[in-house]
Amino acid sequence: MGTLYIVATPIGNMKDITLRALETLGSVDLVLAEDTRVAKKLLSHYNIQKPVWRADARAERDIGEKVMRELTSGKNIAFVSDAGTPNVSDPGSAIVAYIRSHTVILIVPIPGVSAITTLLSVAGVSGDAFVFLGYPPHKKGRNTFFKKMAEMDISVIFYESPHRIEKTIQNIGEYCGEDRKICIGRELTKMHEEVFWGTTKEAESHFKGERKKGEFVVVIPQN
Repeated sequence: MGTLYIVATPIGNMKDITLRALETLGSVDLVLAEDTRVAKKLLSHYNIQKPVWRADARAERDIGEKVMRELTSGKNIAFVSDAGTPNVSDPGSAIVAYIRSHTVILIVPIPGVSAITTLLSVAGVSGDAFVFLGYPPHKKGRNTFFKKMAEMDISVIFYESPHRIEKTIQNIGEYCGEDRKICIGRELTKMHEEVFWGTTKEAESHFKGERKKGEFVVVIPQN
């Protein structure tokens, strides 16, 4: 029997990969990846040559049996998402669930970077208790999402894309108030990294033009 490793990878800065992650990626027989191009770039950067199979949100529903055959034949496999810790608003959970329900294969986490904890560590917000909500809905259910979020008596953290960050800040202002304090991380660990702290009204003015480009993490502290 082989082992399935769930490997955390950098969210931007290649130097943030752990020694254990490199050791694991270098020792496995096969790498499953959310995006093969991103995975191959990472592996090439560290001179690691391995077969890479696509296992994005669509493919992971169909690849479980194929992965299980490889594992039961004795091969060791690593799963990586595009960035950060897999299975946190990323593909992979369907594969893990399939393997767990059909075999006694060992599934080992190789911890590392997470955008959630990266921003929380500099937000000045207690991490004793918070709720992570993934990505807000694009259309259907969006108003309900922000309404429920505003009613929570606990700090909230979620991801957002550059295409919707302006609208999301507006939504926070509508449901939580323009004076509500928020912390927004943009392009964390990357060249244009930025951590914003201020009111939603100030954030609306701030995230314009070039500042609305990149990947975002939003923290709304407990009111």
